[in-house]
Amino acid sequence: MLLTCLAGLMSLCGASCASIRRPVDDFANLPPALPPTPTLDQVIHAVNGNCSQIRSFSASQASISGPGFPTLQATVAFERPLRLRVRAGTGILGEELDLGSNDEVFWFWARRSQPPALYFCRHAQFASSPARQTLFVDPYWLIEALGVAEIDPSLSHQGPFARQDGRLEIRTLRPAADGPSTKITVLDRIHALVLEQHVFDSRNQLMASALASQHRRDPLSGLSMPTVIDIRLPLQRTALRISLGNVHINRPFSNPDQLWTMPVGEGRIPIDLGNPNF
Repeated sequence: MLLTCLAGLMSLCGASCASIRRPVDDFANLPPALPPTPTLDQVIHAVNGNCSQIRSFSASQASISGPGFPTLQATVAFERPLRLRVRAGTGILGEELDLGSNDEVFWFWARRSQPPALYFCRHAQFASSPARQTLFVDPYWLIEALGVAEIDPSLSHQGPFARQDGRLEIRTLRPAADGPSTKITVLDRIHALVLEQHVFDSRNQLMASALASQHRRDPLSGLSMPTVIDIRLPLQRTALRISLGNVHINRPFSNPDQLWTMPVGEGRIPIDLGNPNF
């Protein structure tokens, strides 16, 4: 839902973002996280050793942009396991977007949506809800796309495969109610940084991609995250870029009760996507 909603906001763009990629250079002085020919277990250990320690992060000077669309100033916050808040707008028009998730529900509101409503769904109802049949991407994938992409050792994996571009590739089969999906994770073969994530449905149709770049190490925790994420939704012919800027990892939040509360108010008529009549 979250990615689909972002796609709706950016559907004015039509074209795809230019993916400006920078070499992974902030890690040149660090020892390799992987041996020259790593096993699957070694890759999982290296990836999860970083990502599993990211309990929370915040970015107060982020931005969301797309071709043909004005750049939105944004704030992004995440806290395990399911808490996420992305708010974006402009200095002139005010808030344009509010999407988020807490322990019980996820929601989406956009100023430009018609009707002017706040769409929400309880996590426990999502898998069996009518919305599940109309949303192209699992809503929780956005959390992984933003840089908290652990590799679940209990799932079925293939790889790592050495690619011609010098990177490593892991293929993961994920069970789902409407058929298994496949996720391809592309890694930096030296430092095990997640560089690409691609999700395919049960018919092997590409549903979403996230390309991560400009990874940075947090000076206090020593943990790393990407600061630029290019998201592509082929079915919607949409692409957007989330620039996180200066990311703070595992720091306390100010006003956490308000941060993880679904908003209410004028122009936010609640519509339950878990309603069987939706």
